Amino acid sequence: MKTKTEKKDFDTVKTFRAIKEKISKEIYGLSYEQLMAYFEKTKLKAEKTSENQ
Repeated sequence: MKTKTEKKDFDTVKTFRAIKEKISKEIYGLSYEQLMAYFEKTKLKAEKTSENQ
């Protein structure tokens, strides 16, 4: 049985893997305090909607 393959414009697995590798390199060797500061600095900000207020 053959599977159908299509060329994708966006490869989710490849992108997610690259993001994880980038973060791993950035946080390697950080102390707990440095790690917490990194997470505070880089955390995502949720958009305010009527549901969030």
